[in-house]
Amino acid sequence: MKLHDLHSPEGARTRSQKVGRGTGSGRGKTSGRGQKGQQARGQGFRLGFEGGQLPLAQRLPKIGGFRNPFKKIYAVVNLTKLNRFEDGAEVGPEAFYESGIADSGTAVKLLGTGRLRRRLTVTAHAASPSARAAIEAKGGTVSLIGPQKEEKGAG
Repeated sequence: MKLHDLHSPEGARTRSQKVGRGTGSGRGKTSGRGQKGQQARGQGFRLGFEGGQLPLAQRLPKIGGFRNPFKKIYAVVNLTKLNRFEDGAEVGPEAFYESGIADSGTAVKLLGTGRLRRRLTVTAHAASPSARAAIEAKGGTVSLIGPQKEEKGAG
């Protein structure tokens, strides 16, 4: 097969209808636009026009996004980072700040990533269930600072 043998399939390319060529053409007089109205005149209407209703682009705020003023930001501490403290030590937020694990003044949350090799008494602002279980499995304790959420499913 050569390039000059190629042709488009039947009906793929049709001639555009010429409008406004008299009543005998079937597309005369109003040229398929009906009698009166917005679409019979001019170029129709602009992109996003909603019939006079305030368009969506104008109803939405100009600058997107939302910042939650109540979002709680935690310094995340994984279990492996607790191994730097001595066995049997009491570790609180101040110890995290002094060791450089967390920035000063931020709330500390314990997460259960990694392995813990020490028995510690840890005080933090929040802790995941897996972190709490891992610390308690080594014989340590976890106490939380601040307002506590009620346990779900407690009758």
